[in-house]
Amino acid sequence: MNIRSFDEHDREAVIDLWQVCGLVVPQNNPHKDIDRKLQDSGKLFLVGDIDGRIVASAMAGYDGHRGWINYLAVLPSMRREGLGREMMKAVEKRLLAVGCPKINLQIRTTNQQVIEFYEAIGYSMDRVVSMGKRLEYD
Repeated sequence: MNIRSFDEHDREAVIDLWQVCGLVVPQNNPHKDIDRKLQDSGKLFLVGDIDGRIVASAMAGYDGHRGWINYLAVLPSMRREGLGREMMKAVEKRLLAVGCPKINLQIRTTNQQVIEFYEAIGYSMDRVVSMGKRLEYD
């Protein structure tokens, strides 16, 4: 798998990947999420392709205190082949290079498979409460 920064010509393929993976929800417009990320910096928005086909993605951010990962996705037919691990290693390497000391994740408590994936690659539950407030509604 070739891991590289997102390019605008990847947009539709990435959104298709997110839809197949069940990551597109009514309250998050994927086009707006991509636009917002590109305004910040596309350097931490990675895609994985095999023979030119987008099969994985990871959107990361760093606010100067913590790193965040969103939209980690692997094409369902290619799961359990190590592609998710590869994407996370690439993201972690890039975050470390910009000085990020720690990565935070938010996972729905009902998504046990994803929790187990992250635990298997060294992540653990922090004793914190995640809170949010929606400022924009689509």
